Amino acid sequence: MIVNPRVRATFAARARITAYLRRYLDERGFLEIETPCLNAQPGGAEAKPFETYHNALGLDLTLRIATELYLKRLVIGGVERVYELGRIFRNEGISTRHNPEFTSIELYQAYADYEDMMALTEELVAGAARHVAGGTSVEYQGASIDLAPPWRRVTMAELVAEKLPQFDFFALREADGGSDAASGGEGLAAARAAAQAAGVAGAGEAPSLGELLALCFEELCEPELVQPTFVLDHPTEVSPLAKPHRTRPGVTERFELFAVGRELANAFSELTDPVDQRARFEAQAAKKAAGDEEACGVDEDFLTALEHGMPPTGGLGIGIDRLVMLLTDSPSIKDVIAFPLLRPEGQPAPKE
Repeated sequence: MIVNPRVRATFAARARITAYLRRYLDERGFLEIETPCLNAQPGGAEAKPFETYHNALGLDLTLRIATELYLKRLVIGGVERVYELGRIFRNEGISTRHNPEFTSIELYQAYADYEDMMALTEELVAGAARHVAGGTSVEYQGASIDLAPPWRRVTMAELVAEKLPQFDFFALREADGGSDAASGGEGLAAARAAAQAAGVAGAGEAPSLGELLALCFEELCEPELVQPTFVLDHPTEVSPLAKPHRTRPGVTERFELFAVGRELANAFSELTDPVDQRARFEAQAAKKAAGDEEACGVDEDFLTALEHGMPPTGGLGIGIDRLVMLLTDSPSIKDVIAFPLLRPEGQPAPKE
């Protein structure tokens, strides 16, 4: 760093980006509140947590994998606009896009939905670009990225159908009886065959149409989303905290923002029905009991809070590190984290 001014410039830009995001939200009535890093029940994302133990209380705890459930409890408690910019910890692999310890900003706004969150995302990201890059056109690894709103909006089902015309999610779902978690049937079998023919790894083991749709999107569509794109209406099976879509069965009011082939943000109209939420938590707990290390259990404290009544709410999470990568033309997440986790020199890789 001492001999490379570009490295210092990257971290100066990062500081300006986080300051801008905080200032933007503060000026619009959002309140920043810090939530616990030590959790008795991990939740808010599908990720393997780091585990620890509290000696004085005799408690098994995990480091948080998201701030979502605590922030939504604050909305239930009357804080109608709330956010937190802080560290998240996930015991997962390391790559140019992933670090076990990373920074996100999560925000929640009562009486809003995912349409409002799309508009807010455009304002936050385009505003940050103007603030640090001088405009909404940025260069990233040789590609010109236009961040000027409005951005493309397209459903996950539409993107997959462009690659696999045989995979008409809604028609195949109806063929299987309209179940969100159908484990068999002609529709799922046809979709599996189409995905396998396209070379989608693991397609034959996908337990439902929704999970297969998400898998096909990740394999076939995600890398090609270079310009900013909102991918809408994710399947219910992979969106345990999102509200069911108001007109389309089998999907939720959820979007992810993609640019330069990677996810930058995730948002949805929040699920407010405690009965539906319990059922989805229990489905996640069943996956966890079956050996899925990324599935979460049933958070009884959150369900108790939800039973008291949560207003219609829009929620948004933005990965700060990936946003900084984009706005500073940094190829690796290690380039935008001051002290990324690295294997000690000379230590061999762990055996699988």
